[in-house]
Amino acid sequence: MTTASDLSSHFRFVLVRTSHPGNIGSAARAMRTMGFTRMELVSPHRFPDREASALAAGADDVLDGAGVHQGLIEGLAGSNLAFGLSARRRGVNLPELTPHEAAMQAMAAAQRGEQVALVFGNERTGLENEELARCHAMVRIPSVEDFSSLNLSQAVQVMAYELRVALLGENIPTPPPLHDEPPADAAQMERFFEHLAQMLDDIDFHKGRAPTTIMLRLRKLFQRAQMDERELRMLHGIFADAQRMARLAKGEK
Repeated sequence: MTTASDLSSHFRFVLVRTSHPGNIGSAARAMRTMGFTRMELVSPHRFPDREASALAAGADDVLDGAGVHQGLIEGLAGSNLAFGLSARRRGVNLPELTPHEAAMQAMAAAQRGEQVALVFGNERTGLENEELARCHAMVRIPSVEDFSSLNLSQAVQVMAYELRVALLGENIPTPPPLHDEPPADAAQMERFFEHLAQMLDDIDFHKGRAPTTIMLRLRKLFQRAQMDERELRMLHGIFADAQRMARLAKGEK
């Protein structure tokens, strides 16, 4: 039988562009109290740092094992499902979940053997639209409208608590797998989106119009599909054939 400890290894907390090292330490403490140890840091302002260690209050294993990355895709590498935490409704049209709803979906994914990422933005600006676009859904903590901004470590604590409660639920059946093949991870999806964007350029789909809006909508569509590796290979093949035909139409080889 799968235990809460076993399932906790399927979750990572991804902190993006963190300004204050103390918040990294406080977030590590919040994670560790709920049984989570995997932290990924994307372009932190200062890390490692004495203040991070002090505020971790003994959660040194979380800090020692933290990955440090230049970009979000590297921080998400290997994950199959990503939730972006945001205090505000953004221009990216993503499904919006409560922490409880996100935790239940995350737990179901972990039960299927998938890797799940919880993504938190910079303390002052939060996640940028481009960063949120790499997530499958947005999570909003229902704070009051006139004072809605939580401290980073507080937001981490809320999500870690909801995940802990979900993991400790009794008699939760393992959900059936979504796919026969391994689900695509974040890095594979990013390569897919790069190929999609290049293919649309090659066939002159945009006809001089800016591609930003259509690519955001296509990201949402394909992220929602949660494709597996075989489905990605099929679509890569279709794109390659479309590019080949476009070259032939232009008289190129």
